[in-house]
Amino acid sequence: MMSEFDYDLFVIGGGSGGVRAARVAAQGGARVALAEEDRYGGTCVIRGCVPKKLMVFASEYRGAMADAQAYGWTVHAGGFDWVTFRDKLHTELDRLEGVYRGILKNNGVETYDSRARLVDPHTVELADGTRRSAKHILIATGGRPVKPDLPGAEHAITSNEIFHLERLPKSILIVGGGYIACEFACILNGLGVKVTQFYRGAQILRGFDEEARGLVSDEMIASGITLHLGTNIETMEPVDGGYRVTGTNGSEAVFEQVMFATGRAPNTENLGLEAAGVSVGRKGEIVVDAYSQTGVPSVYAIGDVTDRVNLTPVAIREGMAFVETVFNGNPTPVDHDLIPTAIFTQPEMGTVGLSEEAAREQEPIEVYATSFRPMQTAFAGRPDRVLMKLIVSQATRKVLGCHIVAPGAGEMIQMAGIAVKMGATKEDFDRTVAVHPTMSEELVTMKTPVRTA
Repeated sequence: MMSEFDYDLFVIGGGSGGVRAARVAAQGGARVALAEEDRYGGTCVIRGCVPKKLMVFASEYRGAMADAQAYGWTVHAGGFDWVTFRDKLHTELDRLEGVYRGILKNNGVETYDSRARLVDPHTVELADGTRRSAKHILIATGGRPVKPDLPGAEHAITSNEIFHLERLPKSILIVGGGYIACEFACILNGLGVKVTQFYRGAQILRGFDEEARGLVSDEMIASGITLHLGTNIETMEPVDGGYRVTGTNGSEAVFEQVMFATGRAPNTENLGLEAAGVSVGRKGEIVVDAYSQTGVPSVYAIGDVTDRVNLTPVAIREGMAFVETVFNGNPTPVDHDLIPTAIFTQPEMGTVGLSEEAAREQEPIEVYATSFRPMQTAFAGRPDRVLMKLIVSQATRKVLGCHIVAPGAGEMIQMAGIAVKMGATKEDFDRTVAVHPTMSEELVTMKTPVRTA
C-alpha cells in the first residue's frame, strides 16, 4: 500500500544533526528528503568548529617555533601567509561539504538545494513554490550570530565572515566574552594581529568554573591580548584605517576590524512555524520535549534551533534519538547530563560536570586542584601555567566536576568525561596509576583537598 505522503521524513536543514537523522532514517528504509538553502555541513563544518580548529592549529605555530629555538633547533620562520592558509582552508571545507552531500546521496536521501518552510503539520513548501508532503518533519535549521543594536554595528563582522577575510587586519576589536569571542581573540593574537577584547561582564567565559576561567583570562592577557572587562562599545564610526571605537570605560581607539561575538539566535524566522502550529520560546527557539517533539505531533526539532545544548555532537545525538523514537519504535529521550566540552582558547579549557560554584550550591563538596608550570614550556622559559581540578561530593565521593586548563585539555577531558559519566569516585581516580611524566597525571595524584565547602 502506498503512503498518502510523498515522504516518511522531510528534514529542513543540512547541518550535522539534520544530515545524521536523514541518513540513519534512510538506512532503516524510510523515504527521506532534505532541504538546505545554503551549504551542506552547517555551522560546524562550514563556519564553526572545523575551520576554527584549523585556525587554532595555524595560530599555535608561532609559539611552537619560539619553543623549538629554546629546545636547540635553528628555526628560520617567515611571516604567516593568510591567503595561502585561507585558500587551503576553503578547499578543505569544499571537500567536507562534498562528503556531506555524498552521505545523503549514497543513502538514497533526496535533496533540495532550497529554503523550505512549513505550510501545515505535514507539508513543506520550497522556494519555487513546490510543495511536498511528509509523515514526519524534522527541523534542524541551526542558529546564527547576531549583532547587538549599537550605532555602527552594521560595519562589524561576525564569526561567519572571519574565515573569508581578504587579508588579516593589523588590529581587531572583539566584542563578547563567551567561548567564541575568546577563541578568536587567541587565534588572531597567535596569527600576529593586535587584539583588543571588550566584555561587558566581570569575567570572561560566564557559566564556567571561576578558577578555570580566571586562569584562561590571565593567560590570554599574558599572551598579549588587551582585555577590557565591564566594557561595551559606546560608539563606533568608520574612519581612515578602520573604525573609531569609544568604549563605555572611556577608552578611544581605532581598530582596522571589529568583530561581534555577542550571542547567537535560532533560525526560526519565516519557517512557517505559526501556520503549522509550532510554538517558539522567548529567544525564538523551537520548544520541544525530551524526545525533541514539538507541540505538533508530526513535527520534531533538533540542534541549535532548539537552544538546548548548542554543540555539534549533541545535535547528532538528538538526531539519532529522534530516529530511534520515531522510526525504530524505541522512545529514546536525549541525555543532556554530564556533557564534556572543550574551549579552544590558548591554553585550552576542558570541562565536564559542575563548576565549583554550582556544586557548592547543591551539596557539601571537596575541591582538589593544582596549578603549575608544565615541563615542556617551563624548559622553554615560558611562564605559562596549567590547572587540574576535581570537584568531589563529600557524601557520595563522586567526582561532580573536572576542569582542565592546559594545552591539549580538549583531548584530556574526553577521557575524564568517560569516568565522570560512569560515576567515578575520587577513590577511583586515586586507584588509577599515574602516567608519568604528563600534565594529566596530576588528576590522579592529588591527595588532599585545597578547600571544602
